[in-house]
Order: sequence, then structure tokens, then C-alpha cells
Amino acid sequence: MKTHRKLVHVSALLGLVCCVAAARAAERVTLRTGSALVCDHERILNGQVRLYLTASEENYLDVAAADIVAVESVRQAAVLPEAATSATIPLQAAAAKPADIPALLHAAGAAHHLDPDLLASVVHAESDGHTHAVSRAGARGLMQLMPATAKDLGVRNSFAADENIAGGTAYLDALLMYYHEDIALALAAYNAGPAAVDRYHGIPPYAETRRYVERVIHDFNQRKLREERRQTPYAPWLSMAAISALPAK
Repeated sequence: MKTHRKLVHVSALLGLVCCVAAARAAERVTLRTGSALVCDHERILNGQVRLYLTASEENYLDVAAADIVAVESVRQAAVLPEAATSATIPLQAAAAKPADIPALLHAAGAAHHLDPDLLASVVHAESDGHTHAVSRAGARGLMQLMPATAKDLGVRNSFAADENIAGGTAYLDALLMYYHEDIALALAAYNAGPAAVDRYHGIPPYAETRRYVERVIHDFNQRKLREERRQTPYAPWLSMAAISALPAK
């Protein structure tokens, strides 16, 4: 079943940056692949370099020291406080019409070379398409970005459908690259965080995370099956010919 063929390899982390106060210094790490990643700080662990995307050390990527070709100090771009963002971008104006969401998913998918059906399945599992959804843990918007994660991704208003989808797609893109295009691990990390996936060397034994991964993959496969059926027009005469060929009872 060719349900995963439309996912192409991700070769860059350019969409994932850490946005903190402008006065705070950060580091731009250039990898051998040509990718550039702005991180808060790094640490050498078990012979690898751990790049921390935030000061909280909850989001990080491990890379081989040989894959790093340059490190330079930079100053991060400032972001507006959330209260100021809400005042300048009314929440009602930020809401997308249902018909706009597929177009936004296709645009984000094209920008990151990801299948928009996968993004649609994540949106369905995360918020069921509600732009103003807020979880009990505080995750917001279509792709349920936590405030700290949204800030790191440069998302100024999580309730703006275009910003939320762009940020969530960039994050999923980075996770897919980190886990070598393993969709299950990337989805588990999207739900529980990469630290939990790395700690358990696989999908964490959390019932919520396991259900989430199964739900997204099932929904994605169903979308691809429906797409394949649409691409193969139904021919009634073939069905009739098959019926007439059946042996009489």
C-alpha cells in the first residue's frame, strides 16, 4: 500500500529557530548538509553534541561533532509579548474559514516537502480543525502548539491558522529529519516531546501517546486510500462485465 510514498526526505532545519529576547545571545550551528540551526546552547554528551533549542532544555537535537562545520554567535530576533500580539491581531480576524485550512496545509506541505494529508491528519487529531482550540495543558490552535514551543518557532499568534500551521509543520519537519523519516517516532515526539522518545528509545509507554500515533497514522492511511480511489474512476461496465462472468448457480 503506497500510503507513505509522498513524504520526501527533509534536508534542512531552517524553519525551526529559537526566538527569545533580542538582547540574548544564541548560536547559529551550520551542519555538513548545509542546514543552519539557531539554538540556545549546546553540550557534549556521549560523544555527540546536544543542541538545545530552548533555554529550558526540553527540546533538543543530537548531532555528531563531525557533522558541525561552523558555530557563530548571533542575536535572536525579538518577538512581541503575547498580550501585545493579541491586541494587534484580533482573534476573530485570525480565524480561518474551513475552506482555507486545506489551502494552508498544501502551502505548508509544499514549503517543507511534506504530504499535506499527513498534516491534515495531525490537525484532525490535535484540534479537529478548530483554530481556537486550547488543551488542558495550554496547547493552542490547529496544531496545538504549547506557548513556549510557539515562541521558539516564531509563531506570534497561535490562533492565526496560517502561523500555527506554518510553525507546527516546521516542527514536524525537524522531527522527521531527526528520526530519519520514521513517522511513528516523529509523531510520538510531537505529542510527548523528543526527550521522552529518546529516553525510551522509541514510542514512550504512555497510553495517550500510543493512541495518538495510532490515530494519526490510521487517519493518514485512510486519506491516502480515498485519494487512490478518486484517482481510479469507477467504471460501471467493468463491474457489470465481472458480474455477467460469474457462473450461474
